[in-house]
Order: sequence, then structure tokens, then C-alpha cells
Amino acid sequence: MDEPKNTEEDVRDGGRTVPPPFRAAVDALRTARLRPQVEVEPIPAPQRLAPYAYAVEATVVDGEQDLADGRLVLLHDPAGHEAWRGAFRLVTLVRAELEPEMAADPLLPEVCWSWLTGALQARGLGYGEPSGTVTRASSHYFGGLSARPAASQIEIRASWTPREGLGGVPDTAAHLASWCDLLAQVAGLPPAGPGDASVVTLPQRRGPQSR
Repeated sequence: MDEPKNTEEDVRDGGRTVPPPFRAAVDALRTARLRPQVEVEPIPAPQRLAPYAYAVEATVVDGEQDLADGRLVLLHDPAGHEAWRGAFRLVTLVRAELEPEMAADPLLPEVCWSWLTGALQARGLGYGEPSGTVTRASSHYFGGLSARPAASQIEIRASWTPREGLGGVPDTAAHLASWCDLLAQVAGLPPAGPGDASVVTLPQRRGPQSR
């Protein structure tokens, strides 16, 4: 992954030195050991959410097919943030397509939220102030597109405050690995290890999408 870049605030302040806790947190992201089916790469981070930010995007890949995708953003405010109750925050978006009948399941939002919390708990990660939404949407095609089958998508948007460790640095490598577990779960892949058994699994997932 690339080196973290200063935000617009850094430039206006004359290019401050990146705080050591944030640099250490980003360095840990680059060293995380992840599932081979999950391709992760850095992307430009949002500029106005926090004084410092770093972002990655990921795709769950099976051969030449994409099963799910998402992005994860690490935010840092050295002064701390009242809403976060900490100096770091992780923000994510995860998407995948599902069978239409599954999208109509009234328990789907609760189950999808359990994927996130279960992935964090399976790795023993401490976190606080979780919040988010689970959205399901269906698309039906008409006219020149009528040959395409109806499609349903699930989208998980969430954020949480990772517990800070030694030197005020959270274990971002473990949080990234946990997030990849979530992506894999949404994509319908089997758990990577025994610890993932606590995450709820949904059957009848829509076939993978071509890349």
C-alpha cells in the first residue's frame, strides 16, 4: 500500500508531520495477512472527515468473477472526537448481490449486522460506538433491458471506534482482517477458521458477477 498522504488541512497548515500513532496504524494495515480471495489496494482517502485519513478498497474474487466489494477508511483526530469517544474511527461500505427472495427476508438486516459484529468478536477485537445501516434494493429491467433478470443488492454501511492499544495505536491489522472476514461472509465464502463459526451464514446467494 502507498504511504499515507496529508489531507487538505495538512497542506494549509504547512505540511505538518504525520502523527506517529496514525503512521503506525497505517503501517500495520500494510502488513496485515489477509485471505487470498480478497484483493486490497489503497485509494484516495476522503479529505474532510478528519485531520488524517487513509483508505483501502477490496474485492472478493473467485477466478475472473467478483463476489463482493467494499471500502474501509481509517480516520484519525489527534485531539480526540467526542462522537467517536476516541482518536480513531473506522468507516466501511460493503456491497454484494443476493437472490431477490433473500432480499425480501424480514430478518436480513439483523443477520447482516451480525456479520459485522461477529467478525470483530471472532478475532477478539475491542471496539465502541458502533453505528450503521443495512440497505437492500431491488432492480427490475424493462424495454431493451427486459432480458436481464431482476437483481437485488445488499449494502452495509457502518463505523466503529477501535480500542487503542500501546502508544494509543489500535490493532488496525486485525481490524482489516476482520473486515475482510465480513467481505468474505457477504460473498458467501466459507469461514477462514474455527473462530468465524459465530458469524451467521445465509444460503442461496446470487451467482458471482463477471469482472
